[in-house]
Amino acid sequence: MSATMMLQKAGYETGMMPPGLMRPAFAEVQALLHFTADESILSEGDEAGWMYRLVSGMARGCKFMADGRRHIDAFYRPGDVFGFELGGEHQLSVEAVTACTLVKLRRPGLESGADAAQLCHYAMRSLAHAQAHAQLLGRCSAGQKLAAFLLEMSANQQGEVLELLMARHDIADYLGLTVETVSRTMAQLEKEGAVKLIAARRIRIVSRRGLAALCG
Repeated sequence: MSATMMLQKAGYETGMMPPGLMRPAFAEVQALLHFTADESILSEGDEAGWMYRLVSGMARGCKFMADGRRHIDAFYRPGDVFGFELGGEHQLSVEAVTACTLVKLRRPGLESGADAAQLCHYAMRSLAHAQAHAQLLGRCSAGQKLAAFLLEMSANQQGEVLELLMARHDIADYLGLTVETVSRTMAQLEKEGAVKLIAARRIRIVSRRGLAALCG
């Protein structure tokens, strides 16, 4: 079965693909890859010859510090693109949060002709996310950070029950907090009536207005 047919069978509609991806010229560089939870997708310092677009599941972009600490720069969801770099090496390591499927594309093929506009779109989205994450990390309190995170994660979903695919330690590394602070702050948000903790990773958003007010 061709990669194109596999994508369509997986429910990944052609209209969601980057312009030009489904053209025959890209057949030799298109691949569908599968990863299990916590498996490494790419490592910081790897040659940046490929781009990736997530089809299903969730991945995290990580930076590992010299002292062993981990900083999570981004959570990637279906439709997100990562691996596009200005230089010749990847600046982040990327790992699967859950089992995930992604499309692998060779960068040189995408950087020609009309596809340059799509690369510009990816770059602008990446910049916008980096700016938003910097603003999130700059918030004064743990409550502000966690409220903003919950609003971010629930922004494009239907219904009020949020299924968090990542563990508490992932959230902590994304927000620059400790796991204990994340758990304590989540309990405080529940006490204040903004959320209801259904299970460790299931949260009912009771008051979006309340969360937004906490963000300042």
